[in-house]
Amino acid sequence: MDYLRIQGPTKLSGTVTISGAKNAALPLITLTLLAHNKVTLTNTPEVADIKTLLKLLENLGATSTLNNHVLELDTSTVNHTMANYDIVKTMRASILVLGPLLARFGHCEVSLPGGCAIGQRPIDLHLKALEQMGAEITIHAGYVNAVAPKGLQGAHIIFDKITVTGTANIVMAAALAHGKTVLVNCAKEPEVVQLCEILRDSGVDITGIGSSELTIIGTGGKTLEMVDFEIIPDRIEAGTYLCAGAITNSTITLEKVRPDHLDAVTAKLEQMGCTIDIDGTNMTIHPAAELKHVELITQEYPAFPTDMQAQFLALATLAKGTSIIEERLFENRFMHVSELQRLGADIRLNGHTATVIGESPLFGADVMATDLRASSALVLAAMAAEGTTNVHRIYHLDRGYENLEQKLRALGAKIERLSE
Repeated sequence: MDYLRIQGPTKLSGTVTISGAKNAALPLITLTLLAHNKVTLTNTPEVADIKTLLKLLENLGATSTLNNHVLELDTSTVNHTMANYDIVKTMRASILVLGPLLARFGHCEVSLPGGCAIGQRPIDLHLKALEQMGAEITIHAGYVNAVAPKGLQGAHIIFDKITVTGTANIVMAAALAHGKTVLVNCAKEPEVVQLCEILRDSGVDITGIGSSELTIIGTGGKTLEMVDFEIIPDRIEAGTYLCAGAITNSTITLEKVRPDHLDAVTAKLEQMGCTIDIDGTNMTIHPAAELKHVELITQEYPAFPTDMQAQFLALATLAKGTSIIEERLFENRFMHVSELQRLGADIRLNGHTATVIGESPLFGADVMATDLRASSALVLAAMAAEGTTNVHRIYHLDRGYENLEQKLRALGAKIERLSE
């Protein structure tokens, strides 16, 4: 099993290119299940989660090639509708095949999903919405069995809570349904917006894109002539590298970014004393003269993203004063706290709130990644810590960050991948 060895403290400089967004690519790959033509996706991140999903689609009968971030995908040959446990258990996003498979074939069996252990992310909202669209759903032996003998029917659906994967799944299902579907309380994340834009560009009548209410006129079961498209930049990877500049007191430039997707993140960095220059799709972060404490609450987009909470918690350990970080989306997303404490961080947990006493000296130690974003927080802290840090279980990191150690090493970090 691989681990990262990091020597700190370190200073960074230079330019890093941001990859395509994993969280956009996953639903967009499943979106191609609605197409009858070969689709080319550019700026595809070559990370473990993408390769896992492609393996799942190939098991269903699709063919794909991924080379130099260009993905060619043909799902017209799909002839199986069972997403088996062996693949789905490793990645929660596999549930995204449920909506398009059911819409296209009228039946499917999808294993209940796995993924990061950051708390409950139930799929009941997906299932309830599909039932409102006429699906008959049973759960047996760990599988969701869904049948829509007459095809999915348009419906008026109100999500009980905002759900990103739920919104994406039902949008895809509604695209091939019979009649009009109205979705209320939708997620507004950029990844959902791009999904809707590609459906629109592929001929689906969809309005309300970017708002909390979407109206979709389905094709009545007809598959789509889908357009080729480029996956949006990864706002979470970009935010992580901005934090890398801040925590190492360094000036670095990010290329191929959507700055408008990062407003909540850059606002907090500026509150902490950093300066950020924007030039088109480039962003340059200049370090704070003195890093200030911060208060933040994770909420749905466009508010501060839960996927940046761990990185800011690491950053707050070096800030002057006491920072308060409240996690409102997932109930078990502070597992990195105990690992940061091993590096010397002074953090107190009370339910969903972490209180960080800043200016604690960090020292290298052996730490263990517990989930994807926690992994990056440990890497950030290790670059600011005195001495050697070994970050174990980095398979979490490989799920969502492309070439992390190579990119950081190019910026000047002393980081290497080793095998235990």
